[in-house]
Formats: sequence, C-alpha cells, structure tokens
Amino acid sequence: MVKIAPSLLACDFAILKEEVTSVRESGADLLHFDVMDGQFVPNISVGLPILESLRKVTDMTIDTHLMIENPEQMIDLFCEAGSDMVSVHYEATNHIHRAIQQIKSHNKLAGVVINPGTPVESLSQILQDVDFVLIMTVNPGFGGQGFIDSTLDKITWLDHFRKNNNLNFEIEVDGGINDQTGKLCVEQGADILVAGSYYFNHDDYNEPVRKLKGE
Repeated sequence: MVKIAPSLLACDFAILKEEVTSVRESGADLLHFDVMDGQFVPNISVGLPILESLRKVTDMTIDTHLMIENPEQMIDLFCEAGSDMVSVHYEATNHIHRAIQQIKSHNKLAGVVINPGTPVESLSQILQDVDFVLIMTVNPGFGGQGFIDSTLDKITWLDHFRKNNNLNFEIEVDGGINDQTGKLCVEQGADILVAGSYYFNHDDYNEPVRKLKGE
C-alpha cells in the first residue's frame, strides 16, 4: 500500500499542532518537512526550531527534505532535532556518498533527491547505499506547481533498477501530486506520495488520503 506524506509547507502554521494532529487522524503515514535556504532554491521555509517543536508533539515519522546548499553542514543538526528520514539533493553536494553516510551515522533513513532536469541514471552509483529516492516532479522551491509528466520515466527506471539489482529502496515523489498524478506514479512503482496543496486544500483530510491510496 502506498504511503501518504502530507507536506507541512502547505499547512496553516498558525495552528501547526492542530494540523499535525489532524494529519495523523486522517490516516497519513509520514510528515514531510521541507527545508529551503533561499540559495539552492529560490525560497526560504521552516528550519530547526519548528522541527524541534514538531518532535515534541507527535510520534509520526518526520521526513525531512533538505533543499539546501552544502547539506553536510546541517545534516547533523536536523538529525539531532528529530528527523526520522533525511534526504539531500544530488545536485547540492560534490560528495553525495559522504552525505548519505553522515545521515546513516545517526541511524536515520537516508535519501537522495533529484530535480526534474537531472538524469536519473546519475544515481546509479549511490542507489545501493540509500533507503529511499525522492523524485521531484516539479522544480523545487514553491508549492502549487503543475506535475511534469516526463518525470514518470524516472520512476519506471528506478523501479526496474531496484528489481534487477535486488535492492529495496523506496521511491518517493513530490510535486503536483493529486489523485490523478498520484495514481500514475504508483502505477510506475512509487511507494510514497508527498502531497501539499492538494492535501491541505481539503476540508476533510481523510478524503485526500483515501483518494491517494485508491480506496
């Protein structure tokens, strides 16, 4: 069964604790936490104080997506602040293996992320070391963007690669996910769907979870 990871970037931060409680009650599986530095992506979002506060009010799995330059400088802090999963962009570091091992040294699940313009084949030398791969299906930085159809081919490639090499990393997708695009991703092999605007624009959060899980 596909896992649903609502992106907190789209929630109402004025009532963050209540939003997190509602996400849990909706049947979602993960909390997706986007960190942006205004350099790697043209936006600035939440950081360590919010993550530390989240960790105090929920036992849900926190999936931290670092959209930052030189992620090695911040990995330790975000692991120690309460992340359960941490992903770094292939494009953001010259030493992706080192960054992945740094995350694993904290006994956290380690993921690698690629932007829509990055060839998925670039990841072939790191896939045996990661717990999950996050495919950006929009250009990162802002919510509410349209799904880029060509990214579906990356999901297909990754699914074939893990089967052919007896690997068990999960495939996560983020950007423009709704009940229609989510279905397409799952059909190609996606295991985790990150949904921001689509999820939080519903009055009843149970509804997007049911739709995304195909129930």
